[in-house]
Formats: sequence, structure tokens, C-alpha cells
Amino acid sequence: MSHAVFPDPAVWQILFNRQVENLKTKACPEFFAGLERLGFEAGEVPVLDHLSQRLYQLNGWQIQRVPGIVDAGDFLAMLADRIFPSTYFLRSMAQLDYLEEPDMFHDLFGHLPLLADPAFSEFYKKLGALGVAVHGNTEALERIERFYWYTVEFGLVAAPAGGVQIYGSGLLSSFGESRQIYGGAVEIRPFDLVEILELPFDKSQMQPVYYVVPDFEFLFGQLEKLASAGLALRPVLS
Repeated sequence: MSHAVFPDPAVWQILFNRQVENLKTKACPEFFAGLERLGFEAGEVPVLDHLSQRLYQLNGWQIQRVPGIVDAGDFLAMLADRIFPSTYFLRSMAQLDYLEEPDMFHDLFGHLPLLADPAFSEFYKKLGALGVAVHGNTEALERIERFYWYTVEFGLVAAPAGGVQIYGSGLLSSFGESRQIYGGAVEIRPFDLVEILELPFDKSQMQPVYYVVPDFEFLFGQLEKLASAGLALRPVLS
């Protein structure tokens, strides 16, 4: 698929303003702290080189421009090296509410704020290293993809005052899906590591099931459990 060479600043501004307002009562505080660390603004389309330099100063990570979706194994290997791959095309005005493939709003607005957080940047790196460790094992890689999907992309965390907050990048960057979480039409389950490792997902539609962790310490512990118990390397259900 071909894309415009230059992102439309008007589209970025609409997406940014709308989603920041939408997420005020929905996103975890770490997301907003990351936006501030990175200096994101509604009126300025981010420049990858500048963002990469900023991220490197914060925690040693860099951004690498890619033409589109990266193979799962290659993607995890990049994370292990503290490199985050990002596209540099932005959806059109006609695609504000739905885009099947990730664009730069998803990659940058959705992922980078938490990647700017010291603890989460280590989470990304350790997840990438786990992917490298199972290189060549298709089934193990698939399980790690599922863990990534139900945490990094579509994860929820319990809110201190009750309810849930969003930390998953796919939700943070999606106006429609982030609102769907609070409409009562989807199923929200307590995080179950064994269950998610066996649960396939569909990238082409909004998710019917989401998983909530009690806090981020628990989430990071689940990654350690996945790695130390070797759950990705063998069947986890009888």
C-alpha cells in the first residue's frame, strides 16, 4: 500500500487533541508523564530523528524508521537491542476512526510515552530478549506474541479508585476502542498468564476480551514468570 510522503499536520492535530481529551479519565498516569517527557505537541508532527535523540537521552532507546509491519521475530530482536521500529505514514482524514495497519500515530502516540518510562522500557527490552531466546521456535514465538498483544497492545490496569485504566498502546491510540472498554459491551477478565498464552487474537477487528492486572509490579512479575518457567517453550494446558 502506498502512503503520502509527508504526514498531514491537520490530521495529527485532530488525532492528538481528540485522544488526549478522551484519555483524561481513561489512561494510566505513566502515559501522560511520558507524553510530557517526550515533548509531544498537537501542533507539531513528531520528527523521528528528534524523537530518537530524545528517547536515547532518557533511557538509551532509539527509533528506527520502517516501511510497515515488521515480522514478529525481527520486531522482538529490535526491542532486545533497545530499538523501537516506527512507520512514518499517517492515516488520512477519511481514516480518522479506523485503520487496519498501524500508522505513526499508533507507533508514536501509543507506544512511546510508556517506552519513555524507565520501568516500561525494561519491560519492552526483556520481552524482546525472550523472543530472541526462542528464535526458530514458531509455537514459542506465537505465545510470546500473545503475551505482547494482551499486555503491551491491549492491556488494562486496575485504577486506584476503582475501575480500570488503559496502558496498552493499541487502546491508547484508538479513539473508538478506548471508549469501548467503558461501554459494557466487552469482557474484561483478571489477567491469567496460562489463558492468554493459549488465546489467539484477530488484528482486523476490535477485541472482544481484555485483561486487567492489579498493578504494574504484578505485570512485570508475569513477564519474569513467563521467562523463568519456560511457559512459552511447552504446552501450558493439558
